[in-house]
Amino acid sequence: MFRTSVRKLLEDEAAPHHEQWEKNGQVDRSIWLKAGELGMICPTAPEEFGGVGVDYRYNAIVGEEVARLGLTGLGFNLQSDVAVPYLLNYGSHEQKSKYLPRLISGELIIAIAMTEPGTGSDLQGVKTTAIKDGDDYIINGSKTFITNGQLADLVIVVVKTEPELGAKGTSLVLIETGTPGFSKGQNLKKAGMKAQDTSELFFENARIPQSNLLGEENKGFVYLMQDLPQERLSISITAIAAAESILEQTIEYTKERMAFGKPIAALQNTQFKLAEMSSELTVLRVFVDKCLELHIEGKLDTVTASKAKYLCTDLQCKVMDECLQLHGGYGYMWEYPVARAWADSRVQKIYAGTNEIMKLIIGRSLVQ
Repeated sequence: MFRTSVRKLLEDEAAPHHEQWEKNGQVDRSIWLKAGELGMICPTAPEEFGGVGVDYRYNAIVGEEVARLGLTGLGFNLQSDVAVPYLLNYGSHEQKSKYLPRLISGELIIAIAMTEPGTGSDLQGVKTTAIKDGDDYIINGSKTFITNGQLADLVIVVVKTEPELGAKGTSLVLIETGTPGFSKGQNLKKAGMKAQDTSELFFENARIPQSNLLGEENKGFVYLMQDLPQERLSISITAIAAAESILEQTIEYTKERMAFGKPIAALQNTQFKLAEMSSELTVLRVFVDKCLELHIEGKLDTVTASKAKYLCTDLQCKVMDECLQLHGGYGYMWEYPVARAWADSRVQKIYAGTNEIMKLIIGRSLVQ
């Protein structure tokens, strides 16, 4: 029932507008409020803060349905699966009471600012600082490639509270949009995911109270490592759902596209390509569902999540490329969903830790 209601909302209220959102470089805030009314945002949050208190399968359903329709501009999963869990897991009761109800309703949009111009996947190399000054922190530094960055009302910022300690001096702080010294740069123009606002953020002597610290000081790197498996599972789920959807559309297209006097679905090469993709997706669907089961039981470890993220996003990119090829020249036209899916998929191998980092994590676990 939840999947049906989510699908209907997305088909009626998001899909018809997504092309315009791509031109705008961001989605309308109204879709966030409609999703919030339906319980699509942060459904795992406790009822005392306005959530539904269900398990992570409901997050997965939202991710799958968004991916199935190619609605990559919607940053619901970033809010539900990545950013808000830090507030739920490490925030004070005051912080939760202040922000969670409005985050769950879609009234507030949150971002998490990890990546910096010179760091990428190397979170230990964060340069943004939060230096104590009386009862406040003074924030200086910059972030880039921040999803939901333009629309965000609240940002979780990864900072160094004691830079001399390296990774052990990392903390998380909450900064509201409008804080003096905190500014947003341009909405970055990307190769894909054109409706998803992605921003630069700048901090120049931005002053925030120390009560904006999320969790304990200098525990930020530990928090990040603990919560990354869910983010990587989230990406894996959307990768498989998006690839399954495009393959299904491609199968129908090959039945209609004529070449040499017959549908290209009748050609052996086409059938072999479709068979390969269907088989590989079947295997990884089983694995992702197993990871989802493990996560609900609190048993999904970093290595297994890394395997899922690496394998699923690699396969997603392969499927999009093969499906585009089967569309011929029309596959390269932006009006066709496969072209958008092909462009949108490529970043999946980069964010939340590049796939090379995933291999490093897996490889180290095997030889240590």
